[in-house]
Amino acid sequence: MKYIIGIGGVTNGGKTTLTNRLIKALPNCCVVHQDDFFKPPDQIAVGEDGFKQWDVITALDMEAMVNTVKGWIENPIKFARSHGVPVTPATEMDDLESQVHILIVEGFLLYNYKPLLEFFDKSYYITIPYEECKLRRSTRQYTVPDPPGLFDGHVWPMYLKHRNNMENCLPIEYLDGLKTKDEIYNQVHEDIHNTLLNRL
Repeated sequence: MKYIIGIGGVTNGGKTTLTNRLIKALPNCCVVHQDDFFKPPDQIAVGEDGFKQWDVITALDMEAMVNTVKGWIENPIKFARSHGVPVTPATEMDDLESQVHILIVEGFLLYNYKPLLEFFDKSYYITIPYEECKLRRSTRQYTVPDPPGLFDGHVWPMYLKHRNNMENCLPIEYLDGLKTKDEIYNQVHEDIHNTLLNRL
């Protein structure tokens, strides 16, 4: 059985932290990070707000991302091996874990690109309030540092716009990013585990 999980949400909400814990806990689990599909800086346009438009869907090569997900669907074992993910070998008795192959797709604009939506079996979205998000963002070290005013002038307005656009497009389970990392992980892990048991 193949099972694809989306973990979306606001910048610095805890998507990668949650994803990294799930990868270690779930059987035959691979991940596709949306951040790996950013276009080169010289291809990022400057918007009317005066900032380079990193927080919009056109900053990403979404076609390549969709093709990567399709590659996993085609052959999850080959995909796992090529990404250094150990695969539980199937036995004649076929225990539960060897029947399950899981892909986590993680990113900040997962639910704003229609061709990607059809793949998700389960969709999560982490939210945190403005003040907390701004605080976390200010403490992060980025390869391309945030110019002054970027958060209020571009990042947060784009987040609100995209979140508004994605609502009602999929059944999405919202997660409170102010909860502890353990609480969020336990909630999601239990939910996935129960869903998989019901499907097998």
